[in-house]
Amino acid sequence: MSSESESESRRARIPARWNGERLDRALCGIFERLSRAQAKERIAAGCVRVDGELARKGSASVSTGQELVVDLRELPREPRAPLPAQDFSVVFEDEDLAVIDKPAGMLSHPSGAATGSVSELAVERWGPLPSMQGADRPGIVHRLDAQTSGLMVLARTPRAMQALIAAFRARAPRKGYRAIVCGEPRFDTGWIESPIVRDPRRGERMAIGEPGEGREAETWYRVLERFRGYAWLECRPKTGRTHQIRVHLASLGHHLLGDTLYRPRGGGKAQLPPDAPPIERHALHAARLELEHPVSGEALSFRSPLPEDMRWLLEWLRASLSSDG
Repeated sequence: MSSESESESRRARIPARWNGERLDRALCGIFERLSRAQAKERIAAGCVRVDGELARKGSASVSTGQELVVDLRELPREPRAPLPAQDFSVVFEDEDLAVIDKPAGMLSHPSGAATGSVSELAVERWGPLPSMQGADRPGIVHRLDAQTSGLMVLARTPRAMQALIAAFRARAPRKGYRAIVCGEPRFDTGWIESPIVRDPRRGERMAIGEPGEGREAETWYRVLERFRGYAWLECRPKTGRTHQIRVHLASLGHHLLGDTLYRPRGGGKAQLPPDAPPIERHALHAARLELEHPVSGEALSFRSPLPEDMRWLLEWLRASLSSDG
């Protein structure tokens, strides 16, 4: 690393809780913007130093008090394969923004060798887009997990991007999700107010932190329907943390159907009887988005119908496992 300007590098001391841990796990735990894969990538690219020495292996252990320096400049990328046929639907567009309906399985922005992300397809459709959230994230204001379907807003101009980023930071947009979970919540409505941290043992996961630890996170939920052993929920996150709804619901013992990352140990992929319709992703859909237009100030409201896989599953639950049956 030839430069360590504030915009390119970050420094941190290893806290006691990471003593003896692998370097790659410590990196993504301390620098929350890094995933486990990104931490390994930066180590391999010579972008990480420990006490001034270039880090060579992600498996190397770290000790309390050691200084980490991570270069966060954009890494060069190999040419990507042609974009796949999968695409998003455009719900609304004008010269400043677009609202899309993202299918399950599509990344919000590129990751590693994966192609066909929302940001890539948006550039294919609209041309150059502002990249205030990172050079590899043109147009991206907020994200949905790859396997979460539903509504996203994209910025098409710098003025819109700046205003939208400020609005999301102020938690002004209103987002509504639909989820199918295992188990029946004790209460018909509730608030989950638990901080979220990166899981120290599995860098690809998030976890509930201790009081005063991690980042604050709040999710309101309401039970729309109950079935025998399952429930259909509306969720409204007040904050926008990574995997927030998935982690919060799992913390109550109600993980999303099909969620292989946050299911309990020994749980099956969908945790459903063999005759149930299969679901190849976690059952979460961003169904509602309300926000103020970043330029005109007009109130905008959008709805996305339930995708086919979740609709079939919900119909099957009503027919086969109704609580009234």
